[in-house]
Amino acid sequence: MSFLDILKQWRLWIRPVVMVVYGLIIIVLLPFLVAKAVKNGFKKQDQGVLFGSIFVMMALPISLWEIIQHMIHYTKPYLQKHIIRILWMVPIYAVNAWFGLLYPKQSIYVDSLRECYEAYVIYNFLVYLLNYLNSEMDLEANLELKPQVKHIFPLCCLVPWEMGREFVHMCKHGILQYTVVRPLSTFISFICEMSGVYKEGEFRGDAAFPYMIAINNFSQFIAMYCLVLFYRANKVELQPMKPIGKFLCIKAVVFFSFFQGVVIAILVWTNVISSVFDTNDTDNLKDISSKLQDFLICIEMFLAAVAHHFSFSYKPYVNPESEQLSCCSAFLAMWDVSDVHRDIREHLEVVGNSLSRHIRGRGMYRYAAGSATESSRLLVPEVGADNIKSAPARLGDLQTGYYDSMSPTSDVATEAGSYQGVDDVGQSGSCNTTESHKTSPTKYDDSLIDFTDTSPEGDKQFTSSKVS
Repeated sequence: MSFLDILKQWRLWIRPVVMVVYGLIIIVLLPFLVAKAVKNGFKKQDQGVLFGSIFVMMALPISLWEIIQHMIHYTKPYLQKHIIRILWMVPIYAVNAWFGLLYPKQSIYVDSLRECYEAYVIYNFLVYLLNYLNSEMDLEANLELKPQVKHIFPLCCLVPWEMGREFVHMCKHGILQYTVVRPLSTFISFICEMSGVYKEGEFRGDAAFPYMIAINNFSQFIAMYCLVLFYRANKVELQPMKPIGKFLCIKAVVFFSFFQGVVIAILVWTNVISSVFDTNDTDNLKDISSKLQDFLICIEMFLAAVAHHFSFSYKPYVNPESEQLSCCSAFLAMWDVSDVHRDIREHLEVVGNSLSRHIRGRGMYRYAAGSATESSRLLVPEVGADNIKSAPARLGDLQTGYYDSMSPTSDVATEAGSYQGVDDVGQSGSCNTTESHKTSPTKYDDSLIDFTDTSPEGDKQFTSSKVS
C-alpha cells in the first residue's frame, strides 16, 4: 500500500493516532510536573499547578475528539467550519491557563492570544447562526414578515431597528465591532505593559488597566446585546438546532472568564486577597491573582469541554451518503480565515462611511438602504441558476447556506435598497421585496437538519422533518 493510499484512508487512523500521541505526551509530562512539585517542596502553588494540569489533561482529549469527529464527518462545511473554530476555544484557553500557572510573569504574552480568540469565537458563532438560518429560509424576507422586535433593558428607549436587512446588519456589525476592539485593546495593553504603564490590577488614574477594562466591558456588552436581540428575533426558527445550550456555552466561556478576571482584580485592589493569603507584597499579590484566574480557567475548561461535546455534537452531521472531503481539504478549510478578513473589512468600511456621512451632515449610514460602495456578502445571493432555487432546495449542496454579504449589489438593488425574493433574482438582479411576497407568509415545508437521536448506535443521521 502506497503512502497516498494511506492518506486516503485518514478517517480510519486519524483518531487512534491522535489519541496515542496525546497519551505519550501525558506519560512524559505528568511525571515531570510531579517531580518539579516535589523538588520545590510541594508548596501550595505547586499543588495548584498539578491540580490544574489534571483538569487540562482531561479537557483536551474531549475537545480534540469532537474536533476530529467533525473533520471526519465534514458534510456541512458552511456550519461545521464555524463549529470547529468554536471547539478550538477550549484547547486554546486550557493550554493558555496552564502556561500561566507555570510561568505567571510571562502569561500576558499568551493571554493576548486568548483574548483575541474570544472575539474570533463570537464572530464564528454569529456566522454559524446566520448560515443555519439562511440555509433553511430567506432570512431577511422572513424577518420582514415578523412583528417588530423592540430593544430590551437597558436600551429599551432606543428606536427599534427595522425588521429585515437593517436588523440583520445592525446585529452583525454590533458583534463585528468586538472582533476589532478586542484585538486592538489587547495590542494596546501589550504595548502599555512593555512600557510599564499597564499596571494590571491597579485601579488608578495613571494606570492603563482600568481604561482597557472599561473599553472591553463596553464592547462586550454591545456584542452580547446584539447576540441576544438576534436570538429573540429568530427564536422559533432556531429551535431545531437547540440553541440554548450553544448560547450558554459561548456566554459562559467568553464573558464569564472576562468578568471573573475583573472580580479577582477588584478583590486584590480591596485587599481581600492579601488577607486570605496573608501577604502584602505587591508583586506576590499580582502573581497570586494571575495564578488564581488561570487555575479557575483550567477547571472551567474541563466543564466547558463536556458542555461543548453535547451542544456542538458531530452526530447530526453523520451522513455516509454525503460527499466526503479529503483530509487536506477539511483541515485547510478549518484554518481558512478569508471570510473573517472580508467581514472585518466590510465592517470598517461601513463604520467609515457612517462617520463620513455624519460629519458631512447627511445623517448616519443606513444599513437597510445601502450605498453605492456597500458590499453585501451577507445580504444578497449571487445571481445564477443555483441561486434561483429556494434555500431549502440547496441544502444538499456543499457550498450553500453561506449568508454572504460581500458580493457587490447591483445598481438597481442599491437604488431600491430593499430585498427581493430569490425567485425574482435571476430576472432583475436586484433585491426588492414584492407585495405578493410580503402578503403571503413563507411556508417552511422544507428539509431540515434533524438534531434528534434516532439511530440505535446513538449517531444522529440526516432526516427529513416538516416545519409547519
